[in-house]
Amino acid sequence: MNLLEFKTEKTALILEGGALRSFFTCGVLDVFMENDIYFPCVGGVSAGSLCAINYLSKQIGRTAKVNLDFVNDKRYVSLRSLIKDKMIFNFDFLFGEISHELVPLDYETFFSNKQQKFFAFTTDCETGETKAFEKDNCSDFLTACRASSSMPVLSKEVEVEGRNYLDGGVANPIPYEWAMENGYEKIVLILTRDISYRKKPLSKLMKMMYRGKYKNHPGFLKTVYNVPEHYNEIVENIIRLEKEGKIFVIRPEEPVKVKRVDHDKEKLRELYQIGRETGGKSIKPMLEYLNS
Repeated sequence: MNLLEFKTEKTALILEGGALRSFFTCGVLDVFMENDIYFPCVGGVSAGSLCAINYLSKQIGRTAKVNLDFVNDKRYVSLRSLIKDKMIFNFDFLFGEISHELVPLDYETFFSNKQQKFFAFTTDCETGETKAFEKDNCSDFLTACRASSSMPVLSKEVEVEGRNYLDGGVANPIPYEWAMENGYEKIVLILTRDISYRKKPLSKLMKMMYRGKYKNHPGFLKTVYNVPEHYNEIVENIIRLEKEGKIFVIRPEEPVKVKRVDHDKEKLRELYQIGRETGGKSIKPMLEYLNS
């Protein structure tokens, strides 16, 4: 289903983050691409924005290939990178050598794609508020995607257009409300947790780590402290809206075993396959929702 065939152009696809749990998301998106399903608007949060890059460049299998090929490569993800470069995932390597030479990103298709709007959600390090960067209205959009995916503590702040940003999941992990507020009439969510998952309150150790790292950013610190409560509230609202038929949700049916940083390739392949199977089963009911 080409995006031009949607009943309304006010249709949005929102992709939750979750680092390597996004193997579920890229499995779903690969099935979408194989069936020529391209949404008019895509919103990516954290790792969801990285998946969305390959969705707009129409490169089936690239997200999975990059992570499977390099998840055990110290140049890509390692404690050494965290200590040396202050980022557990080495985005210099990802957006540099990987994207230009090793597993090339189709930059021409990505940047010439004007049929799909793409927003990368970040968190402002000063205010702690959400900032959505639009691909065609941002001077350095791939850096905005990098900021969207930069996890607190495990990544350094990323400057975009004169301000510093971090992981979009801190301020707005699943921005369905943003889609509604911007007039999108049909909203599809791809989540990386099953319906039973809820975040636990922050431990004293985590609060101490955040306080030590972001004591000079009180706005951000307040937001990051509130992540578990905010996330759980969002999930409850999504379940309610889903029952009311106002949004359509694609999520894993069982608890996800993959960790945010997981080096077990077999588990990653399994989650990718779960994403493909879930995506395939979701197409018919999703299209019925979109065209109702």
